[in-house]
Amino acid sequence: MANKNLNAAKTAKKDEFYTQLTDIERELQHYWPHFRDKVVLCNCDDPYESNFFKYFALRFNQLGLKKLICTCYNGSPVLGNELLLHFEGFDSEPSKIAYKVEITEVRDMNGDGAVDLTDVRFLLQNDKNVLSTLNTGDFRDQECIELLKQADVVVTNPPFSLFREYIGQLMEYKKKFLIVGHQNAITYKEVFPLLQSNQVWLGYGFKGGAAHFSSPYNDIATAGDHRENMIRVSGVNWFTNLEIPKRNKELDLVCKYTPEEYPRYDNYNAINVGKTQDIPCDYAGIMGVPITFLDKYNPTQFEIVWQASENTRASAPTAVLKEVGYTIHPEDRGGCGVVKGKRQYSRILIRNKHPQKI
Repeated sequence: MANKNLNAAKTAKKDEFYTQLTDIERELQHYWPHFRDKVVLCNCDDPYESNFFKYFALRFNQLGLKKLICTCYNGSPVLGNELLLHFEGFDSEPSKIAYKVEITEVRDMNGDGAVDLTDVRFLLQNDKNVLSTLNTGDFRDQECIELLKQADVVVTNPPFSLFREYIGQLMEYKKKFLIVGHQNAITYKEVFPLLQSNQVWLGYGFKGGAAHFSSPYNDIATAGDHRENMIRVSGVNWFTNLEIPKRNKELDLVCKYTPEEYPRYDNYNAINVGKTQDIPCDYAGIMGVPITFLDKYNPTQFEIVWQASENTRASAPTAVLKEVGYTIHPEDRGGCGVVKGKRQYSRILIRNKHPQKI
């Protein structure tokens, strides 16, 4: 159901889903040192709807932010929906225009002894320099690129259908980031080389490997628990280039290699490993492991050689295809591993840097 909903959303370009505050809090607790004295940009976020805005606005002083910038695009299906409900007091509802919010200070504006959303609301209502309009609000627009240039760290949930372009732009402008994306993006020819070369890695992840997003699209926003205007999507990840402790944690390997338990691919010079926990500790050659392996990937323990997926034949350098011993198989659909004539799911091809000697 989850992937069916996600695919329907992507087909209709209805993939503007909003991350829950609890999921943001759970992930960002590991990144706090990266935000002090930094300009944070949330450039896919209607400030009146986005929990990313809420998170950083409420913790502006605690995190020691220099500036918070949030933007939304022209035509956003939720643009302004929350404004009249929670932020009454503006002269008009900016429901048909793109705009940005820039915050450099969050104070106890109402004198109640605490900084909360009431203070943020007061700031937005009474400081005309905070809110201003944009041409389109599209992250690819030059006006938004200028905002990107100002930023030290970008944190948001970009539209899944534009993930390739979005992460490509972040890399082009050499930005630090923490963004939400589906695990299918791991196999994209524009994204996988970044993971393979250790320029990008996965964060701590969503609880249970799935996320419940709020959605403005009633026609596709259905979830297993039937919460209204919610969509449950499995296989969602945080993609980042911010250093985190989990990158240094080694995977404990307890299995031993045997030819019977680890069959070789018909079309690769590599063995198939069905589960990350079953990676043999004593195998020195190339292994195909599930893409969820990247949740446990430590670059000092393993080398990512390439991937075995439907675009491997088209995207892999000739030298890599030769290294992994790839040969075309009628069942591989462009490069998926095949075992005894049966095509496997997408795999990451890895090598253990320090295999045990038996």
